[in-house]
Amino acid sequence: MGMTLTEKLLARASGRTAVFAGENVWVNVDILMTHDVCGPGTIGIFKREFGKGAKVWDRKKIVIMPDHYIFTTDALCNRNVDILRDFVREQGLPYFYDIIDDPNGHWKFDPSKGELKRQYGNSYAGVCHTTLPLKGHTRPGEILIGTDSHTCTAGAFGEFATGVGNTDAGFIMGTGKILLKVPETMRFWLEGALQPGLMGKDVILHLIGDIGFDGATYRAMEFVGPGASALPMDDRMTIANMAIEAGGKNGIFEADQKTFDYVNERTAANGTKKDYEPATPDADAKFVYNKKFDLSKLEPTVACHPDPGQRKLAKELGHIALDRAYIGSCTGGKTSDFLAFARVVKGRKVKIDTFGVPATTQIVRELQTMTLGGQTVWDIIVAAGVRMTENAGCAACLGGPVDTFGRMNKPMKCISATNRNFPGRMGHRESQVFLASPATVAASALTGKITDPREFWT
Repeated sequence: MGMTLTEKLLARASGRTAVFAGENVWVNVDILMTHDVCGPGTIGIFKREFGKGAKVWDRKKIVIMPDHYIFTTDALCNRNVDILRDFVREQGLPYFYDIIDDPNGHWKFDPSKGELKRQYGNSYAGVCHTTLPLKGHTRPGEILIGTDSHTCTAGAFGEFATGVGNTDAGFIMGTGKILLKVPETMRFWLEGALQPGLMGKDVILHLIGDIGFDGATYRAMEFVGPGASALPMDDRMTIANMAIEAGGKNGIFEADQKTFDYVNERTAANGTKKDYEPATPDADAKFVYNKKFDLSKLEPTVACHPDPGQRKLAKELGHIALDRAYIGSCTGGKTSDFLAFARVVKGRKVKIDTFGVPATTQIVRELQTMTLGGQTVWDIIVAAGVRMTENAGCAACLGGPVDTFGRMNKPMKCISATNRNFPGRMGHRESQVFLASPATVAASALTGKITDPREFWT
């Protein structure tokens, strides 16, 4: 019996010829990623279990990124980044994307620059899941583990990527290994092409709505077919990113020429490891679920309060008045996401408070130089009345301290290009978050109510 793509990758990484769903296997990890929320805990467990003077298993296989609770005056959050910096210096880790350039310094909020102007050094990169591929840390055929549930984003690159807790991460830090149960695989066969005005976000919201927000619990979600192959890398990242929103262990696309071109360009630009060995699923692989979806039939989709499985069509929700719109995060803060947003708002004005947070510092630079009809994308969005910050990061996607940019500190209704909408996710527990594509967020910001972006798509 053949193996699925996830099974193939786990078999190779465990040194076995075959593994099958339900088996527990020791897996060799290629990359461990941690950030400022879970990094200090992971480091603490590593030192407790392996000794205060212990060295990590492989300096070049650990990537550390502050991105979650930063650009805040909260002293404890800033201390977390200090702990990362101390550990990186002690271990001599090369892949640390610090918020400041002084390895012995401490970040301080500069009130003269405020929330919108750059408050970071040259090393800083942005949101971990968008930065990993950007900096050349994602490669087909590899095993990538992160202390964050949305680590599954990297499955877009034909690798096994999943999130773990601090204890597992501390163990990996010392040994390079993890014990994993091989997940069953659900196959999502995608065919057809998206209509104008639709995005990868609409695809994954539709799929989660179909199976429920727990419909893929501890399963691999494998996205295949001509529709999957036609999707650009950014859309694949959005789709893989939200596998966890259906309870998935990982989401994965088979690597193809688009993947290879993307990865080769970024490993070369950053001097990271260039070689990799992609895997392909067997034709006779066994799936626990196998369903076809025609992308051409999808319409702009929204996940309503209080979970990502509450699927409705944007055109059916015009009665919902909004207080706020938000575009950003690993899921909705990529260059292509802001391009779609700009197409909708160009020459128009938003009616509600709207916040924009690019996922990475490189995306900030791209938006400030890329033009659309003679204007930069950044200027188009700012002219529409959006509060755009240069301080790339997770920001209000997961709430954070009260001074977090875009955080909802009172009950509100917000339409957001982020990935999760459980109560309290973006701040106040009585606020409501509606998840949608950047195009739908843009159209809704213009009208002040949930709006189908095809009304504005040009």
